[in-house]
Amino acid sequence: MTLDMKMLKWKFWICTLAVSFYCWELLAAGQVTDPSEVSALEAVKSNLIDLKKHLKDWKKGDPCLGNWTGVLCFHAVGADGYFHVKELLLMNMNLSGTLAPELGRLSQVQILNFMWNELTGSIPKEIGNLASLRLLLLNGNKLSGPLPDELGYLSSLDRFQIDQNQISGPIPESFSNLNSIKHIHFNNNSLSGQIPSQFSNLSTIVHLLLDNNNLSGFLPPEFSSLPELQILQLDNNHFSGAEIPPSYGNMRKLVKLSLRNCSLRGPIPDLSRIENLSYLDLSWNQLSSTMPSNLSGNITTIILSNNQLNGSIPESFSSLPFLQKLSLENNFLTGSFSTEIWHNKSFTATARIFINLQNNLLSNTSGDLDPPANVTLRLQGNLVCRNENIRNIGQFCGPEAEIDDTQKTNSKPVCPIEACPTGNYFEYVPSSPVPCFCASPLRIGYRLKSPSFSYFLPYEYPFELYLTSSLNLYPYQVFIDSYSWEKGPRLRMYLKLFPVDSRNHTGTFNNSEVLRIRGIFTTWKFPGSEFFGPYELLNFTLLGPYSRENFEAQGKRMSKVVLLAIVIVAVVVAVIASATITLLITKRYSKYQHTLSRKRSSSTIKIEGVKSFTFEELVLATDGFSASSQVGLGGYGTVHKGILADKTIVAIKRAKEGSLQGQKEFLTEIELLSRVHHRNLVSLLGYCDEDGEQMLVYEFMPNGTLRDWLSGKPSGETLNFGARLRIALGSAKGILYLHTEANPPIFHRDIKASNILLDSRLTAKVADFGLSRLAPVLDDEGVVPDHVSTIVKGTPGYLDPEYFLTRKLTDKSDVYSLGVVFLEILTGKQPIFRGKNIVREVNLAHQSGAMFSIIDSRMGSYPSECVERFVALGLRCCEDKPEARPSMLDVVRELENILRMLPETGTDSSESRSRYFSESLISSSSGNTIRRDPYSSSNISGGDLVSGMTLTISPR
Repeated sequence: MTLDMKMLKWKFWICTLAVSFYCWELLAAGQVTDPSEVSALEAVKSNLIDLKKHLKDWKKGDPCLGNWTGVLCFHAVGADGYFHVKELLLMNMNLSGTLAPELGRLSQVQILNFMWNELTGSIPKEIGNLASLRLLLLNGNKLSGPLPDELGYLSSLDRFQIDQNQISGPIPESFSNLNSIKHIHFNNNSLSGQIPSQFSNLSTIVHLLLDNNNLSGFLPPEFSSLPELQILQLDNNHFSGAEIPPSYGNMRKLVKLSLRNCSLRGPIPDLSRIENLSYLDLSWNQLSSTMPSNLSGNITTIILSNNQLNGSIPESFSSLPFLQKLSLENNFLTGSFSTEIWHNKSFTATARIFINLQNNLLSNTSGDLDPPANVTLRLQGNLVCRNENIRNIGQFCGPEAEIDDTQKTNSKPVCPIEACPTGNYFEYVPSSPVPCFCASPLRIGYRLKSPSFSYFLPYEYPFELYLTSSLNLYPYQVFIDSYSWEKGPRLRMYLKLFPVDSRNHTGTFNNSEVLRIRGIFTTWKFPGSEFFGPYELLNFTLLGPYSRENFEAQGKRMSKVVLLAIVIVAVVVAVIASATITLLITKRYSKYQHTLSRKRSSSTIKIEGVKSFTFEELVLATDGFSASSQVGLGGYGTVHKGILADKTIVAIKRAKEGSLQGQKEFLTEIELLSRVHHRNLVSLLGYCDEDGEQMLVYEFMPNGTLRDWLSGKPSGETLNFGARLRIALGSAKGILYLHTEANPPIFHRDIKASNILLDSRLTAKVADFGLSRLAPVLDDEGVVPDHVSTIVKGTPGYLDPEYFLTRKLTDKSDVYSLGVVFLEILTGKQPIFRGKNIVREVNLAHQSGAMFSIIDSRMGSYPSECVERFVALGLRCCEDKPEARPSMLDVVRELENILRMLPETGTDSSESRSRYFSESLISSSSGNTIRRDPYSSSNISGGDLVSGMTLTISPR
């Protein structure tokens, strides 16, 4: 290259860099967001892990002018000449990481919305600096640690939501200074200690939800002075021996009082002066007075079950026009029950009433016992059931199904399929005045957090009117696509909002209308509803024609015009001058960083007897973690099948890259599995603990999970009764080892069908010890506690109800979960199916003599006496009270006894593996040949039932 050419090249680069620098200076001069807030947002971004790349535009331009995702600013500049952030809306973006203390620099922000993410760590005390903050929405994350005292300085705060996190420690007394607060939602955490009596200073509070915590002490009587309080919900806390203050009868605006399972004693106060009371739940306490009388005529729900109440049922209950649920079971009520409770009621087509009086001392009824179809009555366990002279008494003294309002999917209009372009998410408007009008709806996940009713159908239309009037829409524009009740109780629903139907309309909302509706939901601008209570937005889904809406663009167009020329010139010149070099450097740097993150660092764990694998070893074993090697996917991450250098086939559980999710489970599983070795426990072969990687290496289980087989996988095949029984026994033996032979013993805490894996011979092996806890050891006085107190964790449907209510984990908690697995094995159904609970459904079928109607028909033939004993064992394991459940040793012994009852067959144990699978253990949908298991346990004699034997029953 000549000297001139070199000089020319240098001049070109110098000029290019100079022009680029000048243009970027112009661009920087056009940045109009407060610089301290820009740096705060950058710090927020650096503390977050954004796997879905929702915040990828946070490095481009100015936050307020560049439409940063989730950043909304005031429309005009402030007195300091800068734009300021008004709202930070990062809801439901799959974000993990922590909250940055720099949030406290967003000096004029009014809304912080981080709902429904995976955030960990503590709440920064610096948020207490935000004097303008109105909404602090942190619910639905994994935040932990105590509540900072400094948050009590938020004098403008209207709504404070931290529910469904892991916050611990006491509620700071400083929170009594929140003199604008209306909504405190602290439920479903681990808060402890006394509720501050200073909360009586919160003169604006409307909803106080503190349920499902570890609060103790007494109920502050000063709450009676709260002038606006409508909902007081304190369920599932530990106010041991405390009484309900008599002053609570003076809460004139109270609509809902829920103190379920709070260890309360003493009498029920006089509540007759609370004119708007609609929902009363004082169940699962030790209240010992007579029943409250003269309750509000607006009452829909009275739940006083599982107390020590005495006396008779008040006659005033017969004149409650809106009553839906009267639950008084498990008390000491005497006298007679009046049938006027339904005779005085005018039932509409949607009205229902559920009356549960089981297990009292009621001796008679007054009036004819002939309720209409929309009345459910339970009298089982009362003296009146012995009186055969009462007509129809037998119909109400056995188990009955509760009102089926657990879930619902609404019907849709029948219209020509070809007339509506479904490819762009258009559909027919169900209630449109114009028949078969086609439009594209907005889809919204919505939940009532504390409704004041027990049965929704009668209030469905009033709710639609409430919703449409709040949104300024016509009634036909709102459609409740489905709803279902959840624990709490809470009511989840999925809404569809349709545009108006007009001949000139495109069938979609325009941009401004979408922004208006979304703004009402995200800023909680709905007018308050005493009856429907607080709500929460779960998601606001934009599909089809709405998928490209840009909410952050509103109100910014005028400011963009001013800086348009500068921005265009700067960007164009900068791109021409340096884009290529920048991209190359960026790619190289990114590649280097990625490689660096995979380099082995010093392991944080050293476990004797467990191999520490390098990242490179596992990359080679899985062909670079290719999609073809993936065999599973869960909240922790992915599971890959791998082949090590010595040809060992393994399963590799890999945490999500760059995420600390599962760190505790990762450490727990290594520590526990390195110490336990049993034929029926999955073996841990090693781990990888490198920077950016958390992986566990197990023995490979080629036949997947028990849940897969009960669902008819693979290839539509399932297991016969003998195979299922052996899997049940293997699982029980593995858990028995954990409870009795591991040192120290271990409570698994997450036993379920998907955590029971099957090897090549269908031997059951219990897996996934991420939630396990060590059993208690000797205390200072030489006594072994009978439980571990811990935050409730596990899988819905398998959770021990006693553990859920008391947070006391015992070996009987595992027994309960395994009992649910037994019922799955027998029925093929999941623990919660179509809104029904498997334990309750099997119990009902067993008590009504229809047990065999719920047995999995794909299981083939089976001896009826064996199935009866297996069902009885499963139900004993699932008793509500731990002391009524068998020990795991008793479970193993009973399963061995049932196996011995199976008839013998004479199949040669040397038959091939293929024949073993096709004939010995598997029942196909088309065949019924069943043979003996050649791989049965050596200490068990007996085989599977031969089809056609006399001691069989064919499932219906």
